[in-house]
Amino acid sequence: MAKKNQGSRPVAGREDNQAATLKDLLNPAVVSKLKEQAAEMKREEETRKEEERKRVEEARRQEQKKLESSFEYLLNNSSQDWKKFK
Repeated sequence: MAKKNQGSRPVAGREDNQAATLKDLLNPAVVSKLKEQAAEMKREEETRKEEERKRVEEARRQEQKKLESSFEYLLNNSSQDWKKFK
């Protein structure tokens, strides 16, 4: 019984001591398409994070506006030194 050679096949343009990488084995068009897809995913993630940040900021602003219209909140958070206003 002869054993099949299961070692990696050598890739042209590579040194003998280095192992072939996936980038070397793939077609350059496929590699560029994958890079474009990764860049698109990063842009979508940044857009999603920015929208989430804006939503949280708007909710915080609405809550602050609601609190500032409450007399109790204003009274509790106002300066209690009325002598300044005499």
